Amino acid sequence: MAAYALRRLIQMIPLLALVSLISFGLIKLVPGDPAVVMGGSNATAAEIDQIRRNLGLDQPLHVQIISFYANLLRGDLGRSLLLGQPVTEALIERAPVTLWLSLYALALTIVFGLATGVVAAVRHNTWVDQVVSIVALLGVSVPNFWLGLMMIVLFSVHLGWLPTSGYVSPFENPLEFLRTGAMPAVSLAALQIGLLTRITRSTMLDVLQQDYIRTARAKGLSEYAIVTRHALANVMIPVVTMVGLILSVLLSGSIIIETIFDVPGVGSLLGNAILRRDYPMIQGGLLFVAAALMGLNLLIDLAYGFFDPRVRLHGRG
Repeated sequence: MAAYALRRLIQMIPLLALVSLISFGLIKLVPGDPAVVMGGSNATAAEIDQIRRNLGLDQPLHVQIISFYANLLRGDLGRSLLLGQPVTEALIERAPVTLWLSLYALALTIVFGLATGVVAAVRHNTWVDQVVSIVALLGVSVPNFWLGLMMIVLFSVHLGWLPTSGYVSPFENPLEFLRTGAMPAVSLAALQIGLLTRITRSTMLDVLQQDYIRTARAKGLSEYAIVTRHALANVMIPVVTMVGLILSVLLSGSIIIETIFDVPGVGSLLGNAILRRDYPMIQGGLLFVAAALMGLNLLIDLAYGFFDPRVRLHGRG
């Protein structure tokens, strides 16, 4: 398994180089002059030219690419034009916020998605199954940004139960973290709960029809024991796959939610950078997110070996 992990890490290097090149090219295709946007409407021509020189935009494209990769090899992602600090430093400061918010949403997804999926499968073709299926369909259908806005109107404006924005670290005040992060986490998790519920229900129904389950019932085991000791273990492999994909979506889809709730994470940082044409922050942020997602996918593959000993990662190509 160690050899497999090392091989995957080495394979990530050219992929990250390709991602950085694509992000570099996409930024160049965006219409408009970033120097004009950063200078503002009152900037003079001389000031705009100075901004363009500071960004290196006056250099030929191939020179800009070479300079970008040379800095990247030194671990220098540039300096944010908006914050006035190194991009790496800004990303490291805000990464824990996005990570904790994503883990909060992931915990809600696993608890509610797994539980409702199992209950719906055990109560197949009953009113419980129908209610769970309808709720899961609503969760999949409702856009997370619309849900977030509606939650602000209901729980913040009308009821006054939850704050409209802000973030408190779980290390400072765990209860306040749960309170301030509730609406962003639910907004992120709603779609994923619906997906995990449907996947868990479908997989559990298939498992409950297997011969070894019939044998367990014939031996007189209770339904609770059958579900928890036998069926649930075999449901975990596809669930682990889904959980990995869900966390990837949560990490990459936090831009809108963090912006709506003013959460100081990587998502809102990238959102502001895109609006203000902060080239170094956009390029560094995209590379950071890509590296995080690749590392997450590697952890998911390694988790297969834990849940299913039949998987031999060292033999994969």
